[in-house]
Amino acid sequence: MFRQEKDPRLATRIRAVYLALKGKTAPEIAGTLGYSRRRVQDWIYAYNRKGLKGLQDTPGRGTRGKLNPDQIQWLRQRLDEGPRPEDGVCVLRGKEIQRILRRQFDIQYSLSAVYALLHRLGYSYVSSRPEHPKGDPHARERFKKSR
Repeated sequence: MFRQEKDPRLATRIRAVYLALKGKTAPEIAGTLGYSRRRVQDWIYAYNRKGLKGLQDTPGRGTRGKLNPDQIQWLRQRLDEGPRPEDGVCVLRGKEIQRILRRQFDIQYSLSAVYALLHRLGYSYVSSRPEHPKGDPHARERFKKSR
C-alpha cells in the first residue's frame, strides 16, 4: 500500500505500520525512516485505534489567519485597485501592503507573512518594472526604438 500511496507523508506512516507488522521495533523503524521513536509509536497507536484512517492528517491544523473573510475580500479589492495617490508609490510592494494592513485593520504582519498572504491569495509579489505617473509614454517609445 505504501508504494501506491500518492501522499508521501501518509506513505511513510503506512510503511512504519508495515515494518511494525513485520516485527521491527519502534527504534529500528525510527532509524530506517528517519523519525523519532515516539513519532513512530504514535503512528502505530493511531493505526491500532482507527486503522488507516488514524494515519491521515486531521483537518484544522495550524494557526488561524489574522484576517477574517471580510477583511480578506477588502484586501483583494484594494490590491486589484492598485496604488492610490495617498500611498505615495507607483507599485504596491510588501512594505506598502504591510502599512495598509496596519492602518486599515490595526494588524501587524511581518514582511515574510505579507508575502505568504499574497501567495495564499493568488497574487505574485514580483511585478513588472513600474512606470512613473508623470512619465511621457511617447518619449518612452522613442527611447526604446532608438536603442
